[in-house]
Amino acid sequence: MQYQISTNSAADVQASCIVVTLDQSGKLSDAAAAINNASNGFIQARIDDKDISGKLAQTLLLPAVAGVKASRVLLVGTGKDALTRSSAVKVLNAIASASSGFSGSIALALNELANDNLSEEWLAEQSAMAFGNALYRFTETKSKQDDDVRQPDSIIWLGSDVSAALNKGEAVAQGVAYAKTLGNMPPNICTPSYLAEQAQELAAIGALEVTILDEDQLEEMGAGAFVSVAKGSSEPGKMIIMKYNGAADKNAAAHMILGKGITFDTGGISLKPGLGMDEMKYDMCGAASVLGTMQALLALKPAINVIGMITSAENMPAGHASKPGDVVASLSGKTIEILNTDAEGRLVLCDALTYGIDNFKPASIVDIATLTGACMAALGRVNSGLFTTDEALAGELQNAASHSGDKVWRLPLEDDYQELLDSNFADIANIGGPLAGATTAACFLSRFTEGTPWAHLDIAGTAWNTGGKTKGATGRPVPLLVNYLLAK
Repeated sequence: MQYQISTNSAADVQASCIVVTLDQSGKLSDAAAAINNASNGFIQARIDDKDISGKLAQTLLLPAVAGVKASRVLLVGTGKDALTRSSAVKVLNAIASASSGFSGSIALALNELANDNLSEEWLAEQSAMAFGNALYRFTETKSKQDDDVRQPDSIIWLGSDVSAALNKGEAVAQGVAYAKTLGNMPPNICTPSYLAEQAQELAAIGALEVTILDEDQLEEMGAGAFVSVAKGSSEPGKMIIMKYNGAADKNAAAHMILGKGITFDTGGISLKPGLGMDEMKYDMCGAASVLGTMQALLALKPAINVIGMITSAENMPAGHASKPGDVVASLSGKTIEILNTDAEGRLVLCDALTYGIDNFKPASIVDIATLTGACMAALGRVNSGLFTTDEALAGELQNAASHSGDKVWRLPLEDDYQELLDSNFADIANIGGPLAGATTAACFLSRFTEGTPWAHLDIAGTAWNTGGKTKGATGRPVPLLVNYLLAK
């Protein structure tokens, strides 16, 4: 998408579509009033005829309004109350949905929506993200492509020079789209080796140093928790490390993001029910979000050091797979009793945490994982679960969530829950029983963080939309992660 800035009157902008707003009282924005005057009251007549009332995110498309240079006018309602970030996103998504099928340029007269809580820059950034979401299509595994699809090739922003915000929104949108595509890929294509190839392709287009550790190397170094999962599949497991050194001091401690990349999860010997198992390809969406974030950073080139790490395997029920009751030794030396092989994500993550801390001494770590159905049950598909005992890190992630609209909700991570992981036969069990499953999973991971500032994001409910026409990956939490890292 290309972006332009214009200070022309809304009536004088040449575009495929000009977008203007009105509120629920019928008050026109200045841009809408300019079009109304140029068209001899045509907009007001539509309001008087009750074609549009101005309700939040309501749209009315008017083709070829006399006196207006744009080919179409899109009227959008902003509701009766001052816009919040949440309601503004609904408006922007409605705009993108209603106008994303037009070729040419879309002119946005939205600067008047800015208020004390919504800057013009924020509106521009979110507009670019809304169009990115509306334009996304997954076609990689379809035999026929629709060559007649029309879509805009440029956005004209009427108002201040918000080019930097538009470019940031575009970079985040592209990162989200990349993460969606990876999450939507079938598991016979998107294997751990495929994810490793994706990292190497990113390195070929930007300043990224990539290291791939294979399953044999990890077994030799003692990563028994990781290997206990990977060994059940004929697809070799991988640990993928991507270093982005953008800071002036290349040796400054990096901020690490670590993604769970289980490219297919049968549950292992603790086999999942067959119904809906096809969706278990999305168990690598934490890894996808790391790749999407790294792609966005390569586009934005921030002056920070970041390590993107992915721990990837398939969880399969082969004859040599782990069994409930097995005890394995992790890379940290801690022994783990595997009570349920379907709690595999924490097993691959714990060895990655140990490896990352020992080898890179990161300034902070945020791990991202589709980890527990318990988190989905608690928070649904609205908020990702946030777990940390580091108040500064919690605040940074919550601020990034507020800015991006990529919501999180903080859940408890208290020592009182740790005893649920006690084992008679090992240092720790890999599950904590039927209660507080999301918290006990986070407690498990916390034992491998060695005092490093650390947070865990459980995205089981937010990384994927299940069933129906909306079925597919969401690309979350790429917006959250990019904004979190850019604030460093």
